[in-house]
Amino acid sequence: MEIYCTRPGCPRPRNYFSDLDDHSILRTVQQKYCTACGMPLILVGRYLPTKLLGRGGFGAAFLACDRYTPGMRQCVVKQFQPAGNLSETQLKLAQDLFEREAIVLEEIGTQHEQIPDLFAYFPIIVSSFSQPGQQEQFFYLVQEYIDGQNLEEELNHKGQFSEQEVLDMLQDILKILQFVHNKGIIHRDIKPSNIMRHRNGKLYLLDFGAVKQVANTPPGGVGSSTGIFSLGFAPLEQMSGGQVFPSTDLYALAVTAVMLLTGEKDVTKLLDVYSNQWKWQERVSVSPLVANTLDRMLLPAANQRFQSAQEVLDALNLNVQPVIPTQIKSQPQPTPTQPAQQIPLSTLELLMGAGFSGFEGGLIAIALYSVLRSPNITFVACAVILAILIFGQKQRWIEKTEMLVLAAATWGVIFFFPVLRAGLSIKQVIILSVAAGLVAIAVTALFRLIYKLLTLFFSN
Repeated sequence: MEIYCTRPGCPRPRNYFSDLDDHSILRTVQQKYCTACGMPLILVGRYLPTKLLGRGGFGAAFLACDRYTPGMRQCVVKQFQPAGNLSETQLKLAQDLFEREAIVLEEIGTQHEQIPDLFAYFPIIVSSFSQPGQQEQFFYLVQEYIDGQNLEEELNHKGQFSEQEVLDMLQDILKILQFVHNKGIIHRDIKPSNIMRHRNGKLYLLDFGAVKQVANTPPGGVGSSTGIFSLGFAPLEQMSGGQVFPSTDLYALAVTAVMLLTGEKDVTKLLDVYSNQWKWQERVSVSPLVANTLDRMLLPAANQRFQSAQEVLDALNLNVQPVIPTQIKSQPQPTPTQPAQQIPLSTLELLMGAGFSGFEGGLIAIALYSVLRSPNITFVACAVILAILIFGQKQRWIEKTEMLVLAAATWGVIFFFPVLRAGLSIKQVIILSVAAGLVAIAVTALFRLIYKLLTLFFSN
């Protein structure tokens, strides 16, 4: 098993221990140490980091497993790790933000099913690697792992979003913000990379390290900003270090929507600095309702924007039920008006699926005809089976591994039972099945091209 060292600057962070491949040893071993820097690898004797997920200005995130759970549950370990030469005041601020993320996740993570749960928060004191005789202290939090892609990765993968896809995103995130704002919390870092889509299609709001609690704060310090923000997504009141509001988050959410609609990775290019106005509508065609709503969310003055997430939901006519603050994650409430979204199939996945369907359909047609000896009945049966296979691919029940297993199993049955070959040789069966797969790919590619051209024509 490979364990990743979490010490910043470790020369060789990847460590492999063959004995940990034995689960009985993995669950009972006391500790393992980095072979390069001596850092303890099993955090608080429980969490084993296995992969670096990313680094930011104030920390690093690792994929880890929890050896104290029956299924070795995957989780995310975040380490407080400020970059650069910070002053004592800046370091204290960064540490406070990190601790605040743990506090907020503990408070609201279990109350909303689209906010990750907090599992643990702890410090670790170790001997310094670069300064012998000295000690270093690191802070960690452990939270729920969301298996999927964030919207920035989705945008890079599939290109700009349709209006309906953006409306679906807005409905989900506005409901989360309505809940968060009702708790007296401003997120202050809404952007595509902080919105994660689970493989089941559900959206999650991540990274509460920059949150600002505004409830029960003395007058004069209400909601003041700490000067930490993402360029392009933060409005003027946040960048100036002034007071922040729920409309501050709504501004950032609108910028996120504009980025997804236009496909523009550098959203600052869409802001006219001379007039302080967003020039995005010339890049994409959307309904007047959506355009006007986003433009109001993007107004420079905080008091001119919508003042709550519910106001935006009402303006867009999304008609969702108010979020109940005491909603428990273990008892999710059904939302019949908004079924879970599936991550759209990419063009490559679509063509691979078509090839599989054609190949599998060819094999099934040969086998069924061998048994039924009726072209009409064989055609109907094949159509039903192919419809089930295509539906399974669309729902992502059948993906790459399942495709290979199904194709191999069908081929194996036909190979070992000559009676199912309809009098054809193995070579002829292969040629017909491969030809069916190639035809399916060609037809799918043609229809995909026609669809893209029609979409481009009607959008202009």
